[in-house]
Amino acid sequence: MDIMKKNRALVMAMAAVMGLSLSASAFAEETVANKDKPLVWFNRQPSNSSTGELDMTALNFNENTYYVGFDANQGAELQGTMVLDYIQSNIDTIDRNGDGVIGYVLAIGDIGHNDSIARTRGVRKALGTGVDKDGEINSDPIGTNTDGSATIVQDGSIEVDGTTYVVRELASQEMKNSAGATWDAATAGNAIGTWSSSFGDQIDVVVSNNDGMGMSMFNAWSKDNQVPTFGYDANSDAVAAIAEGYGGTISQHADVQAYLTLRVLRNALDGVDIDTGIGTADEAGNVLTDDVYVYNEEERSYYALNVAVTAENYQDFTDSTVVYEPVSNQLDEAEHPRKSVWLNIYNAADNFLGSTYQPLLQKYDDLLNLDVEYIGGDGQTESNITNRLGNPSQYDAFAINMVKTDNAASYTSLLSQ
Repeated sequence: MDIMKKNRALVMAMAAVMGLSLSASAFAEETVANKDKPLVWFNRQPSNSSTGELDMTALNFNENTYYVGFDANQGAELQGTMVLDYIQSNIDTIDRNGDGVIGYVLAIGDIGHNDSIARTRGVRKALGTGVDKDGEINSDPIGTNTDGSATIVQDGSIEVDGTTYVVRELASQEMKNSAGATWDAATAGNAIGTWSSSFGDQIDVVVSNNDGMGMSMFNAWSKDNQVPTFGYDANSDAVAAIAEGYGGTISQHADVQAYLTLRVLRNALDGVDIDTGIGTADEAGNVLTDDVYVYNEEERSYYALNVAVTAENYQDFTDSTVVYEPVSNQLDEAEHPRKSVWLNIYNAADNFLGSTYQPLLQKYDDLLNLDVEYIGGDGQTESNITNRLGNPSQYDAFAINMVKTDNAASYTSLLSQ
């Protein structure tokens, strides 16, 4: 009997200790300071909108802070090359009015956004219309330039089969609406209406910093006038439109980006090596190869690589919301317990983020056992988003997509309180 009492007492003591341990663990988890929780910036890299210099304070906010995006310069050069290749391959028909000038118009997304700057530079570099400014190609909009007198750009030239053609940027502007939203598709549709009514027969090519604006111009004018239009993002509607004359687009591997956005958080929450399920296979077999992404340790940034989508391969990209097969395996919830994530989209109306990126995130959050609260902004003001981060303590991690790349401190100040 004494032995039974002793054993019962021992069991009760062990249970008490275990209970205390579990309670302490739960308490410790609940009281992790917000400033120490995993944070991923995505799509808009913290940086100076005037110089492009990275905001390393934001990128080093804590030991579990990273950026996920895509290789903007590689993609920009790819877009420029895609446009140039199309012109060269269709030189017999592309000069619509036969004046020997290949005229193009350019829709610029956000003059202070590194991705927009890179894409403008990439097109101007490939077409020979770029002008140096402080050691880089000037990415400023030119207004109109039908006579080739602008100083922000210059006339380029292209020789095909012994004939030399002038390449001219006829017009470009930032597509910003009256409320302040950039990358605005409706503004782009209005712009092509103005440009086409003023100098329509001189426009041989339409180029856009993204597909949202590109498709707006395509549907408003260039489709009916059979003018090739080139965008960026490989949105499903743009890919489908290639069959109707849309010239091409660039896939920034949104499937890989969306995975990385949540995978980096998952790894940090699990306390495992950050490369798990990325460059190193996890226990479910998820792994990425180095031909679809790069990691820059100094910049604490993951960059997906880009692929040109044209008439030759567009059928492989018709659904932009399909998860990337090599990282489509479900994680075991027993080994990777569910965690809560606060994530915002800077503009709920943005075509790429709303129609491609968020649907992918919503598929990956299930695979990675993450309960994500999605917040949609108005695309104009940071406070429209930050006002909805009133209780960060209820979340385990954060994924932030800023309105302006300069404004990282608007978020980190909330997490530091």
